[in-house]
Amino acid sequence: MVEKQDVMTQLDEVEDPELELSIVELGLVYDVRFEEKDDALHAEIDLTLTSPGCPAAPEIMAAAHRAALQTEGLESVHINLVWTPRWDPKIHATEDARMDMGIWD
Repeated sequence: MVEKQDVMTQLDEVEDPELELSIVELGLVYDVRFEEKDDALHAEIDLTLTSPGCPAAPEIMAAAHRAALQTEGLESVHINLVWTPRWDPKIHATEDARMDMGIWD
C-alpha cells in the first residue's frame, strides 16, 4: 500500500531551481491524497510556490509530477497548484531550510 510518506520521499528530490532547496523542505507540498480509479491508485498533490509570479512554476510542477509518478504503486498523479494558505517560510519551511535561507527565529 502506498502511503503519503512514500510520495513525499520522491518529491523531496525536486528542488526549487532558484533557492536550490527541496520543495518538501521548503514546505511547498501541502497535501497528498489518494483515490482508487478503476482499480488503479491515483494521487492528488496540493502544491504551492514561493510566489504567484514564480518564473520556475512550470518547471517545478512538471518535476513534481514526474517525481511523484516514480512512487511504486501509483498509476497516476495530478498536481493542484494552490495559493491558500499563502506560503510563508517562517511557518512552512523546515528549520534546516530556514537556516539555508538565512531566516532565524
